[in-house]
Amino acid sequence: MTSPTTTDTVTERRIALHEAEFAADPHAAYARMRAEYGPFVPVDLIPGVPATLVIGYPQARRILNDPLRFPADPRVWEQSVPATCPVRPMMEHRPNALRSAGPDHTRYRSANSSAIDDVDQHELRSLVEQVADATIAEFRDGDGADLLTQYAWPIAFRVLSALLGCPDEMGRRIADGMAKIFESVDAANGNQILTEAITDLVALRHRQPGDDITSRLLAHPAGLDDVEMLHQIVTLYGAGIEPLTNLITNTVLRILTDDQFSGDLHAGGSSVREALDTVLYTDPPLANYCISYPPHPVDVDGFLFPAHQPVLISMTACNNDPALGGQRIASNRAHLSWSTGPHACPARPHAYLIAETAITHLLDALPEMDLATPAGDLVWRPGPFHRALTALPVVFPST
Repeated sequence: MTSPTTTDTVTERRIALHEAEFAADPHAAYARMRAEYGPFVPVDLIPGVPATLVIGYPQARRILNDPLRFPADPRVWEQSVPATCPVRPMMEHRPNALRSAGPDHTRYRSANSSAIDDVDQHELRSLVEQVADATIAEFRDGDGADLLTQYAWPIAFRVLSALLGCPDEMGRRIADGMAKIFESVDAANGNQILTEAITDLVALRHRQPGDDITSRLLAHPAGLDDVEMLHQIVTLYGAGIEPLTNLITNTVLRILTDDQFSGDLHAGGSSVREALDTVLYTDPPLANYCISYPPHPVDVDGFLFPAHQPVLISMTACNNDPALGGQRIASNRAHLSWSTGPHACPARPHAYLIAETAITHLLDALPEMDLATPAGDLVWRPGPFHRALTALPVVFPST
């Protein structure tokens, strides 16, 4: 395996996923990758950290459903990666379902699924509507807003914190740490902030259990200890704030700029759902992830995956694989943006409900809003994992 500090001819031929050029036009980059490499692409997550990116839809489904040859446990890989590596907090081993295999995965998955499944959908919709009302009220008297920082992010943050029984002060610390980790900038500090805040949350719910996901995890028969609890909450926040923020933002952008949706900003629930599915196909908020670490060299279609080197699934590239024959239909949710197999997202219906309710509420409140800048001037954040804008400025008539 190539060391993260080694530069050789193989590393030099790798595609850099961390550069602004890739973030600005990933679809063109995926097309070039497919023409040059086929379904398996050598990439650098950051300089000197190699991985293989899977951009073929059928190959990705096989890998995601093959946890024996492609387990999610990174502990051997970690031995060759310094603690200061910026992408390590997004990839390192944690005792939770996302980064475990075998019986450990089953135990963690059971606890998480049970705690999440007990969320009442009607109460969740009411919660999102209340949060959306309060959030819109904070900028409605003006004539414009940044929907990323002033709407999508507060929605994701406030709703998830309520579901987890997390007070605002702790939630803000958690969100700050998670943002640093996703940005792969000051990630080690972000990991420390995140750890301390979630430790405080778990201690609070030990003392004061309630009707929330954290309390249900603590009470689950799996008997999670405090360290395990910490890492379950890390996963829930990681999957809940950043990707959900970007799903809402990317979908609003699509509605405002795509002729299929922009003609009717009073879109009903079905139209918003179609826009969500279109974005989940074309620009999912988590573009490249679902990481596995083969314990030994694995041959797939004549390509040999190196042992212990990360394998990432490009949900974006796989969803748009020409091998699908152009048969993508918005209402057909066969995309990989929620993953598939044993690590498929257990909160899929909740994420759909939150995003759909938040977007519908926004369109009803501000039917005449429009982009404040040409769509081509919007900036996409660089990084190997996410598909995320730096801002989504809009204008609307003031009240």
